[in-house]
Amino acid sequence: PLHMEPQNDTRILDFLLLGLSEEPELQPLLFGIFLCMYLITVCGNLLIILATISDSHLHTPMYFFLSNLSFVDICFTSTTVPKMLVNIQTQSKVITHAGCITQMFFFLLFIVLDDFLLTVMAYDRYVAICHPLHYTVIMHPWLCVVLVLVSWVTSVLYSLLQSLIVSSLSFRTHTQIPHFFCEFNHVVHLTSSDTFISDIVMYFGSILLAGGPFAGILYSYYKIASTIRKISSTQGKYKAFSTCVSHLSVVSLLYGTSVGVYLSKADSQNSHSSAAASVMYTVVTPMLNPFIYSLRNEDIKRALKRLTERKTIVE
Repeated sequence: PLHMEPQNDTRILDFLLLGLSEEPELQPLLFGIFLCMYLITVCGNLLIILATISDSHLHTPMYFFLSNLSFVDICFTSTTVPKMLVNIQTQSKVITHAGCITQMFFFLLFIVLDDFLLTVMAYDRYVAICHPLHYTVIMHPWLCVVLVLVSWVTSVLYSLLQSLIVSSLSFRTHTQIPHFFCEFNHVVHLTSSDTFISDIVMYFGSILLAGGPFAGILYSYYKIASTIRKISSTQGKYKAFSTCVSHLSVVSLLYGTSVGVYLSKADSQNSHSSAAASVMYTVVTPMLNPFIYSLRNEDIKRALKRLTERKTIVE
């Protein structure tokens, strides 16, 4: 019957991802840049995972969390970039309703996980520097596994809740998303339904799942700074601080770029500029993490050297 069609339109539809630019001559350049960044991200993070698994010296809580972070970073980038590359290559902007909800689910899952893992890593540094004699007792392998599992379960539940809320909203057919992926805020603001519940869940989720971990990281570093200040020798101070530099850089990069994106959204009417700003934390941060950790960290450097030497011997 004819009167049923509008109802179907609000349920079964496609979204159009407008991408970073609609200029046809820029598409090959964007494709090349993002393909390179994606390959560097995957290879860099895979090397970190391989190095931590293959080297027995790196079988410690710090590197266990780092290899988890590298795995999450690969998944995080794989949620958005491959779809964008396919859309540029096929000159199609379409993403199905189910595809959009799925992408949103995995995006939220991995960004929240990133946040939790960085907090767990801050706690690990806090125990190592503030309670060095009890480190092996406190950071027991079981505790490390439990911390990672709790991070996964919480992230999955939150992402599932958000995705279910969005899947219950109604949209017009061929809704245009001014972004290169189904970014939660953009999608929710395009609905024709009431967004009161999704807004409340989003605000509480942001406070709890972004503010909470950030407060935990700040507290850990406040305690670390107090402990380092009490160390008498300059060499001791430097040694203690150098174990935190990589982690601090990654935290600053993730939070700095995320805040930058939301400020650019609030500030700018041009949706393409906020999409371009999102590239910083969705693509650039996961790509830089392996470099930050391997360049600043002698253990990782040695493990990577051993890994490459072993490969040459095999060949």
